[in-house]
Amino acid sequence: MAKKILLIDDEPNVLKVLKSRLESENYSVITASDGKEGLEKAKAEKPDLIILDVIMPNKDGYTFIKEMQMDETIRRLPVIVASAKAEMEDLFALEGIRDYIVKPFKTEELLEKIKQQL
Repeated sequence: MAKKILLIDDEPNVLKVLKSRLESENYSVITASDGKEGLEKAKAEKPDLIILDVIMPNKDGYTFIKEMQMDETIRRLPVIVASAKAEMEDLFALEGIRDYIVKPFKTEELLEKIKQQL
C-alpha cells in the first residue's frame, strides 16, 4: 500500500509540482493550501508523513506544529518542514522537529528525507 503524504503549502505551483513528483514515486498525496486546512486534513486522513511550509495564511507552520502536538491522534506524525528561512531551523528543533529542508531544494534531497522518515 502506498505511503500517504500530506503536503501543506500556500503556493499552488509548489503543490502541483511536488504532488506530481511524489506520485511518480508511488506515494499517495493529499494537499492543503494553508495550516488550517492542513490540520483538518491531518486529522481526517492520518497521513504517514507531513511536508509543511512555514509562511502561510490562516495558520503558519509554527502554529500548525504547536496545535498538532496538542492533538493525541496526530502528534506523533513525522514532519519535514520546508522553508526559505534557514535560520528558523533552531526554532523548529525546539518543538521536536528534526527534519528541515531549505527552499529552493532539489526534489532528490526531499525524496531522501522522505525515505529516512518513513
